[in-house]
Amino acid sequence: MKFLDEATIRIQSGSGGPGRVSFRRAKFIPKGGPDGGDGGKGGDVIFIPDPGLSTLLDFRYKRQYQASNGEPGGTQLKSGASASDLKIRIPVGTLVRDYKTREIIVDLTTPHEEVLFLKGGRGGKGNHFFKRSTEQTPMRAQPGEPGQGREITLELKLLADIGLIGLPNAGKSTLISRISNSKPKIAEYPFTTLVPNLGVVKIGEGKSFVVADIPGLISGAHKGVGLGHQFLKHVERTKLFLHLIDVFEKDPLKRFEEINEELKLYSPKLLQKKQIVVLTKIDLLKTSGKVTSLLQKFNTLGYPALAISAVQSKGLSDLIKKAAKTLWCQE
Repeated sequence: MKFLDEATIRIQSGSGGPGRVSFRRAKFIPKGGPDGGDGGKGGDVIFIPDPGLSTLLDFRYKRQYQASNGEPGGTQLKSGASASDLKIRIPVGTLVRDYKTREIIVDLTTPHEEVLFLKGGRGGKGNHFFKRSTEQTPMRAQPGEPGQGREITLELKLLADIGLIGLPNAGKSTLISRISNSKPKIAEYPFTTLVPNLGVVKIGEGKSFVVADIPGLISGAHKGVGLGHQFLKHVERTKLFLHLIDVFEKDPLKRFEEINEELKLYSPKLLQKKQIVVLTKIDLLKTSGKVTSLLQKFNTLGYPALAISAVQSKGLSDLIKKAAKTLWCQE
């Protein structure tokens, strides 16, 4: 499935229908009074967060969205029909920003909640509305109010409980493929993962959490280097990080600090989230001395640490239990 996490569109609510200028015409009543009806209301623009959607791809191909206009008023005091509302379904977790200012207008995180975004214009009054003792035959009616238009940017941020962070090729894709229902592309080169993947990890009956395997960080990511902001914006909503480190890194502690520095430079709030350090690829080691030493160092720094081999499923059960316990203790 293709992934698109940002799109710019133009939306327009419907205009109200114009009021009618009309006079009653009936046998034996040559001078009937005004009976022009009111125009109908224009359609609203409503956003609906849909859990069944996971991409903004459709908005790449259609960029203009227009609600219908209200119908004109009729004769015999008949009002014009109001237009149907335009309901736009978008993925849960979509931010709506003003295109020019980048200001956040609304954050759509509640599934199926209808959010009125642009209101349709009111219908104009027919000439019956203007009848006065001093004006028995008004020849005027109101035009309908125009609809509202706005250019906006939709920005999708994944809603996941746990984010997998780490350098490219640290083993995130392999891990999520082993503990969840996600089937990401896996290969032995950096930046295999170019789009985020979500996986549901089930723990017993009725219990589960969502993990996001997100593209790897590199130095300068907070400035947009590499996948940059395309990655970082997706970690903001996670509650817990699993920080994966390839045990074969020359200096695992330095790499750990580099990634945390990128998180800090993007948003200091990210470092307030709890992290579990996960040493990966231990099946390729001939001895366990390096793993034991690293686990002790990370625990001394205040970070709970575990070692796993996703390929051989070593340590995965303990990791899932530790992640679930840490996650649910925060709620």
